[in-house]
Amino acid sequence: MSEIEGEDKLKHKPFENTGIEEGDTIIKINNRNINSTNELIQTVNLSHGENIQIKFIHGDETKECSIKPVRTNKNEYKLGLWVRDSAAGVGTVTFYEAETKTFGALGHGIADIDTNELINIASGEFVTTRILNITKGEKGEPGRIQGTIEDGKNIGLISKNSKFGIYGKVNNLLSLNIDSSREMEVATRDEIQLGKAKILCCLDNNYPQEYEIEIQKIFKENNHDNKSMQVKVTDEKLLEKTGGIIQGMSGSPIIQNEKFIGAITHVLVNNPKEGYAVFGDIMLKQSKNITNK
Repeated sequence: MSEIEGEDKLKHKPFENTGIEEGDTIIKINNRNINSTNELIQTVNLSHGENIQIKFIHGDETKECSIKPVRTNKNEYKLGLWVRDSAAGVGTVTFYEAETKTFGALGHGIADIDTNELINIASGEFVTTRILNITKGEKGEPGRIQGTIEDGKNIGLISKNSKFGIYGKVNNLLSLNIDSSREMEVATRDEIQLGKAKILCCLDNNYPQEYEIEIQKIFKENNHDNKSMQVKVTDEKLLEKTGGIIQGMSGSPIIQNEKFIGAITHVLVNNPKEGYAVFGDIMLKQSKNITNK
């Protein structure tokens, strides 16, 4: 939300006292469905400054309010609302389940950058990424994998964004570069042990490589968030490349005794060598009942 300078040179807040808040989702204006930012802009401009009725979703409720758009000196009408209709980012695909053709990725949800709340997605695309650069993590400053989806190949559709990751269906298996010989079972929580494990991580534009980590703590009864295990990177090659866990590595699968036990989800900002991981059984459960939209 922001003030709008009208053609009268005064500052206006058309949204004030209407009940609409940051993080809400606009679904209709004057009974017209709104599916994109462009549709919203066009509809508001067609109002010519007359009151418009906005239907929006706030939490689990659907609400309505009336807003009078402000005319600017550029002969545009504005509400004072910054609106996004899409988000994009780089992350790691954790698994593909051949029987259901579903995938799981990230191990955490995609959140709104301003409200930190999970984005309620209508649909999404799952595309290949070309890695451009890696910034090493340091104490107090998380590193990151920088990539581009330009010329990326569409692999599938995202239909679920949960606090335990994003999920959907794969429809272009060739572009996913699956190594079918790496098929493995999902470990039960009782099978997970403290000590050595390894992660699969892609830090260049070739195939994923294995790196050693250590499982430091296991929170066996935790089902409410994605901090199921505390882990530490011990592999010298990985530490040299990344400094530890960095943004973009979320979703990197963890393997112990040749079974899938979980995926990297968080880094400890003050110690990038350490972070958290989610149990594999939680991610697998989240991938059930996924349908193409």
